[in-house]
Amino acid sequence: MSIKTLSFGCRLNTLESEKIQNMLKTVIDTAIVVNTCAVTAEAERQSGQAVRRIARENPNVEIFVTGCAATRNQELFCDIPNVLVIDNFQKRNIDAYIDALAKAPCHIQNPKIEKFKDSDEKLSKKFVQIQNGCNHDCTYCVTRLLRGRAVSFDYDEILADVHAAVDAGFGEIVLTGVDIASYARVYDGRPFLISDLCKKLLADVPGIRRLRLSSMDPAVPEVGKIIDLIKSDTRMMPHMHFSMQSGSDTILKSMRRRHTADMVRKWAQMAGDIITFSWDIICGFPGETEELFNETLALVHELRPIKIHAFPYSPRPDTVAASMPNQINRAISKQRVKIINDAANENRAKFMHSQLRQSVQVLVEENNIARCPHDISVKIDNTSVPSRTICNVVLTDIVGDTFVGKIE
Repeated sequence: MSIKTLSFGCRLNTLESEKIQNMLKTVIDTAIVVNTCAVTAEAERQSGQAVRRIARENPNVEIFVTGCAATRNQELFCDIPNVLVIDNFQKRNIDAYIDALAKAPCHIQNPKIEKFKDSDEKLSKKFVQIQNGCNHDCTYCVTRLLRGRAVSFDYDEILADVHAAVDAGFGEIVLTGVDIASYARVYDGRPFLISDLCKKLLADVPGIRRLRLSSMDPAVPEVGKIIDLIKSDTRMMPHMHFSMQSGSDTILKSMRRRHTADMVRKWAQMAGDIITFSWDIICGFPGETEELFNETLALVHELRPIKIHAFPYSPRPDTVAASMPNQINRAISKQRVKIINDAANENRAKFMHSQLRQSVQVLVEENNIARCPHDISVKIDNTSVPSRTICNVVLTDIVGDTFVGKIE
């Protein structure tokens, strides 16, 4: 069996590729799966470029191309030899792959992968998908169109994945999805939301040593309950990632985001010094004047997120924002990305210096590089430690954006 995978974009794609690989190996001996991304024009271009290269280097194997770029722009891939396109809505359906093979113009005898490096990460943490899709209508987002309406997975399915991860020795579980803040089921006539899910997993799986959440929408009241849970259970990691996108209420309204700057101020105040935050920020959204950009920058200085994933706005087809007036020159957007990133780097440096000489729990990934609870890298320099180990280290120094620590 040789099913190789390559994923672009979000962590969810990597997780789904692993599940596709496990599914396909029961019926197919050899194939390549490329899980594409379309969140920006550049991501879509890179996906197409990679598939063309893989097909050129591997002329004797079928290549399944799925994901958001394959769903939005099937024409990008349909003329590439040996490529079979599976859209997002069928990517977990084994019959879709079997049907695609049956309908292929020619069947490859004795398929062989000539040149391919399976680059999907093998981590010490395990990502567990709890939902898919999104019901909101942010004006810039194409992902919601390509993944469909929000679907929250059944608790028993999630519980089985978490048990399997703990049994496999993973020290940290990360709950992920397209919009995990919208997670909602009904059990015994009562709503069962993301905070309820976390509490029940922690109770039902005592072997969970660290539980972390992927990106959260700051608009939902559940954020407050998660903050309370982090404060009450040390197994909940004290770092939250917000899909902020902007710190300007004017831009947030234009984006059709549901939160305001004051909502985020409320969460930061509630978190105090215990919890740190990271944000996504889109720079150069249509209509973002210098004054409005400075509102976002001021909020970064005020609330001090220690990480920001800032990126220039990319107009996507079939989204409202793509036809909005006052589009921002990309050079200006890139300049603003640098300004935001510089501010976040300054925040992180100040936070890291405040943590020196403290003892913290870390999860070792590989090559003696670990992750602290606030999701910052730690280089352990006095002892060789196996991957997936959880241990305590004293933070002794800082090199770049990485702590140096010694085993206690």
